[in-house]
Amino acid sequence: VCFGYFQNLRRLLFGRTVRVFNFDWRKSFFHFREPNSELSYALQVDQFQGGARAVQMVIQARIIKHLLFSLTELGPPEQQGALAAALSDSLWLAGQEESATVTMVTEDDSPKPPSEYRLDLLTEKMHTFVFNRKEELSSFLLDHIHCFQEEGGHGVVLFLYSLVCSRTIDRIREDLDSSTAHLLQRRLGNFALLNLLLTGRATPHVCNGTQAPGGGAAPLDPPLQGVLSRGDIGYLHWSREQMDRDRLLQVGSMLKTPRFPVWLCCINSTYSVLFSLTRSLLSDWRTEHQFQLFYYNGQNSQNSTARLTITHSHHWEAPSVDPGVDLEKRFPSLEMTIRTKWEGASINWGGIPPFY
Repeated sequence: VCFGYFQNLRRLLFGRTVRVFNFDWRKSFFHFREPNSELSYALQVDQFQGGARAVQMVIQARIIKHLLFSLTELGPPEQQGALAAALSDSLWLAGQEESATVTMVTEDDSPKPPSEYRLDLLTEKMHTFVFNRKEELSSFLLDHIHCFQEEGGHGVVLFLYSLVCSRTIDRIREDLDSSTAHLLQRRLGNFALLNLLLTGRATPHVCNGTQAPGGGAAPLDPPLQGVLSRGDIGYLHWSREQMDRDRLLQVGSMLKTPRFPVWLCCINSTYSVLFSLTRSLLSDWRTEHQFQLFYYNGQNSQNSTARLTITHSHHWEAPSVDPGVDLEKRFPSLEMTIRTKWEGASINWGGIPPFY
């Protein structure tokens, strides 16, 4: 891979070729919790807030999707297989289910870079492997899964590079719009990386399809590029700060209603996962009367999977609610997140202290 490609890759990710991944990104990898335990399906997620944690939690959601109905007491081989399957699903989706690229680090000596390029001693050692069959991709990832699991192996960065190369720089540039200068741009409303992970397309908005801009936008402003179809994994969003400012992000139904009952959640800027073991939850409205949701927040302090019982009435069945009740201040943020999908739902925490 030539330095010209590295430069384009850096511009796409950071906007500038002199920017590099910081320490938090470089130290992140995919590490499971204790094998053969209740949380053996769970990744030990970085505790800082940022892009690397978002990547880890999306892969966590895909691991859960792969293991639905058989989550407990996984040994190391089952953990490795689930991680390889989750990585494979993301890369194959990014490659439009036609091809995928895996980036690995080699020890080859790199040529001298141009003056405007800043070495990070990682990108320059990257080697790419291209696959045109998903079975071969999955087998390669399983054979090299230790590269993504070992401390010091930069597993999350390697996966992100693989994701970008699978989608290709040109396609990602087409996915982005004028609101987003680069993929890792940190600003309110930029969901390009998240959508690339969830849907395979780096569109920077979470609305359905293409929508006209709102909020006082100029008449000639370009439309917002959102999500075009349902994916395997969903997304729910809640922010108390945004709610207090009357600016709560509205997630479209394409992301709220995935094909599998697994949702990545962004709650007050921290990522976690909700999932259900009810197979028909998203295909039969009658199952929504009462069902269970399981919650994993990635915190080291969580020693068991939280189990919540949801009781929900559809709008034609729901009792009237006192408009003077300030629900946002009475209930935990996780409950409010759930209600963005199941409006007016009642949540029973099963005797555990609520997560606020």
